[in-house]
Amino acid sequence: MFTRQLGKTGPTVSALGLGAMGMSDLYGPADRAESIATIHAALDAGITLIDTGDFYGMGHNELLIREALAGKDRDAMTISVKFGALRDPAGGWIGYDGRPQAVKNFLAYTLSRLGTDHVDIYRLARTDPDVPIEETVGAIQELVEAGYVRHIGLSESSADVVSRAAQTAPISDLQFEYSLISRGIETEILPAARANGIGVTAYGVLSRGLLSGHWSKDREMSATDFRGFSPRFQGENLDRNLALVETLRATAEEAGATPAQAAIAWALSRGEDIVPLIGARRRERLAEALKALELDVDTPARIEAAVPADAAAGERYPAAQMSHLSA
Repeated sequence: MFTRQLGKTGPTVSALGLGAMGMSDLYGPADRAESIATIHAALDAGITLIDTGDFYGMGHNELLIREALAGKDRDAMTISVKFGALRDPAGGWIGYDGRPQAVKNFLAYTLSRLGTDHVDIYRLARTDPDVPIEETVGAIQELVEAGYVRHIGLSESSADVVSRAAQTAPISDLQFEYSLISRGIETEILPAARANGIGVTAYGVLSRGLLSGHWSKDREMSATDFRGFSPRFQGENLDRNLALVETLRATAEEAGATPAQAAIAWALSRGEDIVPLIGARRRERLAEALKALELDVDTPARIEAAVPADAAAGERYPAAQMSHLSA
C-alpha cells in the first residue's frame, strides 16, 4: 500500500480508503460479522482511512467501526466522519443542519459512539442553505483548537463554497462522487480545490456497484436499497449503463483486470491529490479492489477512451436529492 497526502494541510493516508456506509445503510441488509472481518482485512492490507457518517444507520455505522477497531492502534488510522444530515424514524431525508451549535452537538454523539477522544476529519455532509459555510467551518475550527477534531473536510460543495471555506480555515479534503461516469467535479470544483491546496476523497468510484461488473438487470433489491430509486439503475438508463460496463469489461480484460479494478485504477490515475474510497462490504470484494493498485500505468488512458465523460444515462441521485449537491 502506498500513501497520499490529503491536501497541503491534511493527513497522509493510504492511497485507497474504505467507505463503510454500505455496512449499515442504503444498500440493503449487510452481515455484521463479515463487515467487521472486512474492516480487519482492510487494516491488514495497509488501508488507514475509514470513512463513515453519523447518519449511516442512525449511528449504527459508528458503533460498528468502534467494535471493529477495538484493541487497534488508534493513532495508526484516520477516521473521517460526515455529519449534519437529518433523518426521520422511517429513514427519510429531511434536510441538513450546519449551525455551529449543531456541529458541536453532532460531534459529542459521534465521539461517544466511536469510543474515541477525537475525529481525524470532520465534514458537513451537504451544505446547509440556511447557514453560511463560514459559520459551519468556523465551528469545526473551534473543535480543532479544542483537540476534538484534527482536520476539516468538505463534502459535495460548490467551487464557491470550497473557496470561501478555505479562506475561513485550513481544509484538508473535499469528498465528492467521482468516477468514470460521474465527472461533474472536473469543470469547476476540482480546479477550485486544487487552487486552494485541498485534496479529494472520491466516493462512488464504482458508481454504487454499477461499474463493478457484478451487477445484472434482474438483480432484486430490498426496499431499503438506495439503488432501487437511483435513476441510473432504472429501465432504459440501466440498459444503457450496463452496455457501458460491458465495454469497460472488454477493455479491462485486455489489461488482465476486472471492470471494478479498471474503474478504481482510473480514479487513482486522476492525480496524487485524489484518494478513492472503496465501499466493499465483503472481503472478496475488498481483495478484488486492492488489485487495482497493480495495474499497468497506461491502463487508465485506455479505460477512459472506452468510457468517455458524460456517457452515463440518468442522474446520480433522484431529483429531490440533486438539489442538495454542489450547493
